[in-house]
Amino acid sequence: PLILGTDKARLSKRHGATSVTAYRQAGYLPWAMVNYLVRLGWASGDDEIFSPKELIRKFSIKGLGTSAAVFDPQKLLWINAHYIREEDPRQLAEILIPLLEERGHRTDDREWLTEVVRNLQSRSRTLDEMAEGAEIFFKEAVEYDPEPAEKLLRPELEETFEALERRLRSLTSFTPQDIAGIFQEIIAEKGLKLKGLAQPVRFALTGRTVSPGIYETIALMGKEKTLRHLSAALRYISEHKSQK
Repeated sequence: PLILGTDKARLSKRHGATSVTAYRQAGYLPWAMVNYLVRLGWASGDDEIFSPKELIRKFSIKGLGTSAAVFDPQKLLWINAHYIREEDPRQLAEILIPLLEERGHRTDDREWLTEVVRNLQSRSRTLDEMAEGAEIFFKEAVEYDPEPAEKLLRPELEETFEALERRLRSLTSFTPQDIAGIFQEIIAEKGLKLKGLAQPVRFALTGRTVSPGIYETIALMGKEKTLRHLSAALRYISEHKSQK
């Protein structure tokens, strides 16, 4: 059938990317594209997602449509997100490497990268989004946006950050479970809620207000880089405290 844009006009470049290469470069998985394109002109009940074997088994001429189909980028994005969630993280890690290298990031540690992918899968709709999310683990220094920094890197958190830095430094095992134990100790001692500690620490370590779980983020970042970022955040708090 004829393929239309969401405005019901004939699909053209003004509707966005129209080549398979463009979608691949944007981080769409091959089978997600096949799945979506097949569904533009064919149906099997109300099902939207088909594995290769299912498509071969269910496909029939009777299911072909005769009316024009609308190319919906948001639906394609939804299907791609589904395939990213379901894919083997080891396979995604291999596909992700070129996208990371384009951003200037390299690693030979496939096991570590697989864990990074595993923690980003549920929040990534494309591999480009995943590569963007993974950048927090590669940066040697964190830049702070002044507006959220004023809210999250507050002078009254200085002692709490110092306590966190000391206790993380003392850990011999740097797993999410070990890190969670440290957080729970500090939360209890300081009378904080988890969000009251996790959100400022997340921002201190990543420069962002959103990331995978804070314990997993710290573990994947590694002890050395985590401590370096915490020290930088403490310097930032100290410098800006004197300016107020």
